[in-house]
Amino acid sequence: MKKTNPTISVIVPVYNKEAYLRECVDSILAQTYRRIEVILVDDESTDSSGEICDEYARADARVRVVHQKNGGPTAACVAGMAAATGTYYMFVDSDDYLDPETLFEMADRLAGVPGEIVCCNHVLEKRRETVQVKCAPEPGVYEGEKLRAQIKAKLIGQEHKVIPLSRCMKLCEKSLFAGNEGYYDYSLRFGDDANLMYPALLGADRVVILKDAFYYHYRYVEGSLVHGYDAGLFAGVERLMEALRRTAEEKKAPDAAEASAREYCYMLLYVIKNELRSPDGDYRKRIRTIFGQENIKELLQNTPISVSERSNQLLYVGMCYPGGVLLRLLRLILRIYDKKERA
Repeated sequence: MKKTNPTISVIVPVYNKEAYLRECVDSILAQTYRRIEVILVDDESTDSSGEICDEYARADARVRVVHQKNGGPTAACVAGMAAATGTYYMFVDSDDYLDPETLFEMADRLAGVPGEIVCCNHVLEKRRETVQVKCAPEPGVYEGEKLRAQIKAKLIGQEHKVIPLSRCMKLCEKSLFAGNEGYYDYSLRFGDDANLMYPALLGADRVVILKDAFYYHYRYVEGSLVHGYDAGLFAGVERLMEALRRTAEEKKAPDAAEASAREYCYMLLYVIKNELRSPDGDYRKRIRTIFGQENIKELLQNTPISVSERSNQLLYVGMCYPGGVLLRLLRLILRIYDKKERA
């Protein structure tokens, strides 16, 4: 393998994360890999996050700050890439942090070729426990037909992603993002990571899955978009699926139409779970309205999917048969689970 020592641009989209931002940036500056620049993109934070970013820029020449009008996480990442000078990008969310050897170990697996991505694993940092989360594929290098069949064909349309479509936990050669701006929906809050990374992964020529490598620490923050109720989630899923379908078709993903249909079914599991978390009493009416639409009923009837998780099996039945008694039971189960997570 060709050894390479590139400059890595670590891009951190920042919005109202003053409680965690210092730990995040400190972990990046403490990397044993030294050829880095840190791009902090302040997305018009209303807390002290912007001032904290400026403090770091004054204290360390490796840090630069972009202040922009609030445009959401994808717009912040795009702004960070526009400001970056490195040949590789690493995205880190501003409430997460890295082990000191992260970039050194990931850069050591680079071949120095266009279109490559190195993926590490991560640790889910919950309130009462930490959980190690591995990528599904066997560790190793994926290229050519092996990459197409074992990675690209399984990026969407699976209950469990073969590789998380998170922008984080990946060291990406910068050309993977060139020309993808037309695929981005900047209004997305749910699924914005997939909207950014799916076209990049489809364009990859070399993907490396590291063994073990639990370097990235993902902080489970109560009240974040993926853990609380979002009244606009269903509309967001519709926009996300429109973007993913078009990306799959135009970038010639394997079995694009079938994979997109299955992905929509799996996304609907998030929709029903979200509506069950609604704080008001109209959740059953909204669920019946959503899952009573002819296009969704036809999708569920005509798109066989594999549902292995017991919780998802119950939600899937609720999607197909959104009756009152079952929905009440599902809501009760979900409330017990959420209460346990918050304890």
